[in-house]
Amino acid sequence: MLSLDAGTLGPAALQNYLQYAVAPRPICFASTIDAAGNVNLSPFSFFNLFGTNPPVCVFSPARRVRDNTIKHTLENVLEVAECVINIVDYAMVQQTSLASTEYARGVNEFVKAGFTMLPSDVVTPPRVAEAPVQLECLVTQVLPLGENNGAGNLVIAEIKRIHIREEILDNEGKIDQAKIDLVARLGGDWYCRITADNLFKVPKPLTTMGIGVDALPAAARTSHVLTGNDLGLLGNLAKIPDDETIEAMARREEVKDILDATIGDPANRERELHELARIYLQGGQAEEALKVVLLAAI
Repeated sequence: MLSLDAGTLGPAALQNYLQYAVAPRPICFASTIDAAGNVNLSPFSFFNLFGTNPPVCVFSPARRVRDNTIKHTLENVLEVAECVINIVDYAMVQQTSLASTEYARGVNEFVKAGFTMLPSDVVTPPRVAEAPVQLECLVTQVLPLGENNGAGNLVIAEIKRIHIREEILDNEGKIDQAKIDLVARLGGDWYCRITADNLFKVPKPLTTMGIGVDALPAAARTSHVLTGNDLGLLGNLAKIPDDETIEAMARREEVKDILDATIGDPANRERELHELARIYLQGGQAEEALKVVLLAAI
């Protein structure tokens, strides 16, 4: 494994490693305004949701690595402590990238990138009409994290009003993750797109405590078939099935076939049962998979 001392790397090299590794990153497409009324629009991927009571987002217009200059967005929020965080979907990603161009101060990136300005309800900067979600925010604090090239400036923004395009809502009026079509930043010029095809759920019970991976048989924990994700699913179950339930599983046709075919061959029996457990896991049948894993250890 390559091990690097962050203190010995230059800002450009460090930025390259970190932006490729710490990803994907959501995009804060921030619209701001200066004291003279000039509008600015710029994307930032050092961004996330930091709380819901109060609802707070944080983004960071970092100092430029190239020449240590600061960005117009930072200048603006220091003059007018307001912003709109516009969420970026796939349909607007190329225009969003164009808005990151370092136009001169006072140039309106809404115009340059071809976006539509919508008046905000409670803050001065306009919203991006094309964005699926728009968050009107008051900037409560700006924390400089350093004075050198690449140093961040944490803009702490409290959300005051949320606008959501109705087409991305489900039947219950909540945002449908498959409809919003989000994009995120990776390293260099790379982005990723969140579509229905690459969405998946990770079940996490909040009312019960999982048995933990350590409760699984040693052979399962060191299996060449079961992956770490498989073990996580099994360890997330609330309880270990009783002996009667495990015995009933042994009578299931696909399990019995493996047991009959591997009499006197414990290594292949274990492998084939673990492979069957993986099939159950992939089909969302974690409890059945656990029974098979426990059978393999008998």
